Amino acid sequence: MSEHPLSGNVAKSVPVAPDDRRRALLGLVRAEGRLSVQQLSEHLGVSVETLRRDVRVLEDAGLLERVGGVVMPVESSSYETGLQFRSQRDLEEKRRICAEVVRRLGEAQTVFIDEGFHPLLLAQSLPEKRELVIVTASVPIAYHVADRPNLHVQLLGGRVRGNTLGTVGPSVEDALSQLHLDLAVIGANGVSDTGGMTTPDEAVAKVKRTAMGVSRRRLFMGAHHEFGVTAMVQFAKLTDFEAVVTGRELTAARARRFVDAGAALVRV
Repeated sequence: MSEHPLSGNVAKSVPVAPDDRRRALLGLVRAEGRLSVQQLSEHLGVSVETLRRDVRVLEDAGLLERVGGVVMPVESSSYETGLQFRSQRDLEEKRRICAEVVRRLGEAQTVFIDEGFHPLLLAQSLPEKRELVIVTASVPIAYHVADRPNLHVQLLGGRVRGNTLGTVGPSVEDALSQLHLDLAVIGANGVSDTGGMTTPDEAVAKVKRTAMGVSRRRLFMGAHHEFGVTAMVQFAKLTDFEAVVTGRELTAARARRFVDAGAALVRV
């Protein structure tokens, strides 16, 4: 976590208008990643009751999420969380999802693994004694698993995105388009029962679409908090994947909506 607004003797500037105050609240949570209601109340100089009302308004708008007394940002059409925040969220669930995806590798020998922290966890979870060719647009994945003797890693070169350290651009798409892969494991910023899989960045969407197009099989992996969220650019439909793997933290009622929309949903 950065030391942005909560460190040192930062003067509190309290916006008077509710909309201005909520914009300040949203910016603070996005800058820090996760903050308690008490921390936010003290920093913004408002009562806990006022702060909770503001959080509820932003929750209803799909911009913030409150779990207990902790407030966290939510992916949106114009905002994407970074690797540091993702590495601290829903780790137990993400590990269960990775284990299920590994179980579903089948006979695949060539695998595209998407960018992001959750795909990095998957790459680190791959079997130690199984020979695999890993194709990825993720610099962290290449860095962390390239020294494993059973994994042959091909990093797709292109422009590196600072937020996720994934590569994008025509060179990535061109290199992918020349390949024939057994399996693509794809993630998303949002999953909607009506809008499918989405991401805020068109360049990222193009890489995902290309990887899916050259892969014989496709698996989707995503934590429960990504379901019900819609980012700006759709890159896939629910029915494009042989399995949509998430955690049992996605409630049965919400899961039913995705199953009814055609998803081969697996909760682990």
